[in-house]
Amino acid sequence: MEAAMKALIISADNFEDSELLVPYYRLKEEEIDVDVASMKTGSIKGKHGYEVEVTKALKDVNAGDYGILILPGGKAPAAVRKEKKALDLAQYFFEMNRPVAAICHGGQTLISAGLVKGRRVTCYRSVVPEMKEAGALYEDAEVVVDGNLVTSRQPSDLPAFMREIMKKLKA
Repeated sequence: MEAAMKALIISADNFEDSELLVPYYRLKEEEIDVDVASMKTGSIKGKHGYEVEVTKALKDVNAGDYGILILPGGKAPAAVRKEKKALDLAQYFFEMNRPVAAICHGGQTLISAGLVKGRRVTCYRSVVPEMKEAGALYEDAEVVVDGNLVTSRQPSDLPAFMREIMKKLKA
């Protein structure tokens, strides 16, 4: 894995704690720099009380600096998907064919960015109708890989989610 690889996690308050923290620490374990971006700097707080430092305000993120985009779930994507910059970043990763990994409600950002039509995906069960309406090909599986897009449903899918993310980073 190249030393210069950097990962970008976009989230906000009320993220699903494990869905942000597991990828964060797994990437750190591989000595990959990870930036957590949100609408504001300071820290964001998960649904279960964990606080994570925001290292970049969304407006300051340069997409070209990153090799992978990770979109955790929880209630955070409801806020993230309203941010034009977050949608632009997701579109950039798709255009550059860089890995994008979304779990649980994280896929809502991809829906708002118009990126799921015709793509094989999975997501949290409450997001399924919206995903299908956006033209996605939904599969009920712990992890679905479609090209450089990796999606999972919920925290219990994290081992499969991370396994596929690590394969993408080592490709």
